[in-house]
Amino acid sequence: MTLVWLIAIPLVGGILSFALSRFSALAARVLALVAMTAQLSLAITLWPSSTSAADPWLQALQARWIPQLGISFSLTIDGLSLLLILLTGLLGIVSVGISWSQIDERVGLFHLNLLWVLAGVTGVFLAMDLFLFYFFWELMLIPMYFLIDLWGHERRHYAAIKFFLFTQLSGLLMLVAIVALFFTHLQQTGVATFEYQQLLSTPLAPLSGMLMMLGFLVAFAVKLPVVPLHTWLPDAHTQAPTAGSVVLAGLLLKTGGYGLIRFVVPLFPEAARAFSVPALVLAVIGILYGAHMAFAQTDMKRLIAYTSVSHLGFVLLGVFTWNALALQGAVIQMLSHGVSTGALFVLAGILQHHLGTRDMAAMGGLWRVVPRLGAAMMFFSMAALGLPGMGNFIGEFLTLLGTYHLSVSFAVVAAAGLILALVYSLWLLDRVLYGPSRDPLAIPDLRASELAIVAALALAILCLGLAPQAFLNISAQALDALLGPGGAP
Repeated sequence: MTLVWLIAIPLVGGILSFALSRFSALAARVLALVAMTAQLSLAITLWPSSTSAADPWLQALQARWIPQLGISFSLTIDGLSLLLILLTGLLGIVSVGISWSQIDERVGLFHLNLLWVLAGVTGVFLAMDLFLFYFFWELMLIPMYFLIDLWGHERRHYAAIKFFLFTQLSGLLMLVAIVALFFTHLQQTGVATFEYQQLLSTPLAPLSGMLMMLGFLVAFAVKLPVVPLHTWLPDAHTQAPTAGSVVLAGLLLKTGGYGLIRFVVPLFPEAARAFSVPALVLAVIGILYGAHMAFAQTDMKRLIAYTSVSHLGFVLLGVFTWNALALQGAVIQMLSHGVSTGALFVLAGILQHHLGTRDMAAMGGLWRVVPRLGAAMMFFSMAALGLPGMGNFIGEFLTLLGTYHLSVSFAVVAAAGLILALVYSLWLLDRVLYGPSRDPLAIPDLRASELAIVAALALAILCLGLAPQAFLNISAQALDALLGPGGAP
């Protein structure tokens, strides 16, 4: 029942938070915080078994749901899922905490949508029935739309609709591919099932396998995001409230990377092999293009959004390189990006809340005004550019090392993204923290609660950078299983 509770806690917590908000906004906030703390604590209890279990699957739950159609309520967790659920719990707490002083209207409804997004993300990481996976995939999109549309900024309606159209239409392509895979398996075996383990061994003709794989790939590429399917991301990040930006960058984008690792290559190994070179080209383009576009921005949140396009290009690179080093690097990169970019969005949201603007041209000289916030921004900017000792360095280094074994050319070109990351990170720090102040600024520095959030994220990124083996050990068995027979292209 642990797996059910991981999903049920944020679902029920969101409903109760909404109900309590009629009597007390404070009670709604506290309950949401307690719910996410409980989910993280429950996930942590699975940590010891993740490195000692002989089977890569730590826990599993399967119940009949719609047996006539072969649909089951199938949940399973392995080391890969566990790491991403731990990230979900951590960033869920951060999202609730940072909203404490920034969300004043419809507090209960806000936390209902926020916690339901987190429940949907958790379900995506646990579902082993493809129909159930699609159900959770859709569950996380609708409340995210409302978070942007109801609590976003000046162009929130446009950003919310663009986000919904991109993700919904690509999701429908994945649904078509799921149904096609279901009927192909039914025709060949006579067994009606959406169960992941059974569908893994389905023989596919080259053309149908490629078309099904592309249906999954487009859905995950939109979410990752992969150039040129990324255009929804800067608008959504810029217009979302701070908590929405944290969840988008830290978690929703990771569902795309998770889907590539869990479903695209294992289900369609031959098609994935045939598409590997175009995918690697897209990955390198994304790394360089995202970094270039980040440097061109004047809107602080938009700059951080484009860094996600660049950093997550390493995930696509690692997945289609498909060896142990590259996959381990992709997983660490997903975790590190979630923490470091989530932290940068927290700091950008605090500045926007106090200054009423995201325009870096209206900032400058903030180091003298808010030294604690400035130190935090410098720390996480250094993490984002891949400073040794922080998690991003480990993820990018392992991915590049794995890619080098496959192709020196792709590894060298992708490594240029690290140089560009240095440029845009220093550009961000110079525009915001140093130089002459554009106007006399008198804003408060980080408060105790904000310091606690920043400190927790800093500790997480240092743990990923200084003790990566603890996290590599958790995902090792899961990735080895994927790389084995039926998983390797």
